[in-house]
Amino acid sequence: MISFYLNGKRHEISHLNPNTTVLEYLRLHEHQTDTKEGCGSGDCGACTIMAQRLPNHATSDSSDSTPFYTFNSCIALLSLMDGHHLMTASYLADNPAHHPERALLHPAQQAMVDCHGSQCGFCTPGFVMSLANLYENHRMQQQKNAKQGSTNDKPASDELSYDDIVASISGNLCRCTGYRPIIEAGLTMGKIGQQRAADKMVAKDLTISLATNAMVSNSQSLPKTASLDTSNKASTIEPALAEGSRQLFIPKTVDELNQLLTVYPSATIWAGGTDLGLSITQHLVDHEVIIQLSAIDELRTWWLSHSKSSSKADAKSLSELDKSTDNEEAVQELTFGAGMTYQQMLPILEQNYPAFAALFARTASPQIRNMGTLGGNIANASPIGDLPPILLALEARIHLRHCSPNNIDVGGEDASAKDESNEHNKTSYVDEIIPLSEFFLDYKKTKLRAGSYIVAIHMPLMQDNQHLFIHKISKRYEDDISACLVAVRIDLSAEGMTIDHAKIGLGGMAAIPLLAKNCQQALLGQPLEIASFKKAAKALPMDVSPLTDVRASREYRLHVVQRLLMKCGKQLIKETQTERESS
Repeated sequence: MISFYLNGKRHEISHLNPNTTVLEYLRLHEHQTDTKEGCGSGDCGACTIMAQRLPNHATSDSSDSTPFYTFNSCIALLSLMDGHHLMTASYLADNPAHHPERALLHPAQQAMVDCHGSQCGFCTPGFVMSLANLYENHRMQQQKNAKQGSTNDKPASDELSYDDIVASISGNLCRCTGYRPIIEAGLTMGKIGQQRAADKMVAKDLTISLATNAMVSNSQSLPKTASLDTSNKASTIEPALAEGSRQLFIPKTVDELNQLLTVYPSATIWAGGTDLGLSITQHLVDHEVIIQLSAIDELRTWWLSHSKSSSKADAKSLSELDKSTDNEEAVQELTFGAGMTYQQMLPILEQNYPAFAALFARTASPQIRNMGTLGGNIANASPIGDLPPILLALEARIHLRHCSPNNIDVGGEDASAKDESNEHNKTSYVDEIIPLSEFFLDYKKTKLRAGSYIVAIHMPLMQDNQHLFIHKISKRYEDDISACLVAVRIDLSAEGMTIDHAKIGLGGMAAIPLLAKNCQQALLGQPLEIASFKKAAKALPMDVSPLTDVRASREYRLHVVQRLLMKCGKQLIKETQTERESS
């Protein structure tokens, strides 16, 4: 069974096709037609709605509220909303009982009216939700600041900048109104909130009281065949949703996940679903068994490891640890659980990989970054994925787990077999940690097989002598697929004048993300000067032979990447000169 709140009302569902998307449920089951379907592929943003993860205790208090976030309801499974509060545009307006003369529109809605931000109106609900999400999160932050004794007593959203507004709607498309009045609406909604506060008008609280809310139950008893029993004994893992032979499981721990994959090795593993969702909406695939990873906290965390052990470092942030000393307990590695979303990764990346973090603003839309996961981006094995080339340049390692009974001989550099059992079930699995460069085998083919999943990604921390440069080429600067992507990591010698080590990750240049080994070799031991990078660029045709497609021609890709390699050289020379002058 899944349970969630929709516009303030609780729903519990167990008998439903697991392939049902949020948008399908809203429009066809709840007749909630204020959310529109545009592209059906997570690109246009017309279907954007807001959600908030609910606390684990019985009552909700605003001080404990988690941030709101937006997502594309057209490609998100309804089951992903288990334990969430979903909000559509019709929920934003305040209850007429509070304002008998008329329902009071949310500041984002009122601003769209005042600024003439809508013509045909089809995209409008999505824009409203993106703006309201920005407004509400800013208001929540202002309230937290006030409780912590902040002297900033300005109303919510009056400090939102032009860039804040543009970033918030970067995942929404409009083709008739134009963006100027919509951006004006974003800049105006703070003034509306300020005026209402001055008039003592209480703003609607979009959070809910979990203890007192009425429940809408659509649950039905499941057939006996819709449960997992690995031992013909009493221990079972019930499907959260089932209809006919189709089942969806939501394991809460990796142990439960291991058990499920032992029984259903060919099940579809669903993390954020930002790519898999298209298999339903565009290719009409009806997945028989789905195992959803969203509830496994162990896959949605990060930690730091010491150089002399694999134990987790006792720290909440990179700044709390000394990364540069020779102490044998110095932190050396950052590990991300495979279930972490782009948005969850961002603040951690900003501390140690600023170039990596900067790329995130150009990777997909806010709606996709809120749902898409690190493991999903890698497992998808797209040759034009943004993250793999960067991880290759960082010499990341990938932690795989194989749960199928006969997958013992894996041959990885750090493979270990485990046999976990209790009186009710027995699960065998093999852990394998390999360089990411060994993970991609061919177009859309990887080391993953039936019963396998990605546990985590291990990334060495950047040291003082290491420099990372990333360049993405796409037809549209933001929220677009790469024509090609280059990630270059250079390790300089102690005196900073010689290239000791080089890693160059490429995307969009072959059937898989890969390292440009000949270019790397050409840089080793070379002086830090532009001629060294020109020499390396000439070696590029020995590494790749890209295809011509709708995004770019073969010749264009080769020429651009060669120029980008030289650009990285110029950036590095300038960067080191600046460091020497400031020291």
